[in-house]
Amino acid sequence: MTMTAEVSTIHPLGPTTVEDWLAEDQPADGSRLELILGYLYMTPAPGGPHQRVSFRLARLIEDAVEAAGRLDLAVLPGVAVRISTAFRTGVIPDISVVHDDSEHTSFGAHSLQLAVEVWSPGNSQEERDTKIAAYAGAGVRYLWTVELPRGRSVKFSGYRLSGGEYDLEVFAEAGEVVTAPGPVPVKVPTARLR
Repeated sequence: MTMTAEVSTIHPLGPTTVEDWLAEDQPADGSRLELILGYLYMTPAPGGPHQRVSFRLARLIEDAVEAAGRLDLAVLPGVAVRISTAFRTGVIPDISVVHDDSEHTSFGAHSLQLAVEVWSPGNSQEERDTKIAAYAGAGVRYLWTVELPRGRSVKFSGYRLSGGEYDLEVFAEAGEVVTAPGPVPVKVPTARLR
């Protein structure tokens, strides 16, 4: 299965630049201020289940990175990623795996090896498609998404970029264990994601 998402460019780019976005203070309540095509968007603070999934995935990734001896990689939660200055887009993935450079508070898309997005019921399909298209357009090689539908099983998808589109490499629901694609292979026991 190939996943494509296109961003509408019918409307002109908004007035906010990536530099403007980086200069903004992030909200104190945990909400995230992101920049999509020159427009600022506020996403609500992640709730308990969202944070629990992010934390558990970050630990799994960190353990795999250490086991592989990849000292060049850092696993970071909630950091700013400059996707495109030309298209005025900057996002804050739930988890970023970047080439380690502790001197920075934000990272260029070229440093981003894996983006992890945890989708809560409040994330619109438009938001999801826009972020996926932005990651693909920026050449982010690996993307994981986790669906947290109310009252239903968690769904995990692992994608690899190929020819500008994401190919689904693994899909799992609660109870399954998969080895997800990434800069290092990571075993993901989906039962632990709830």
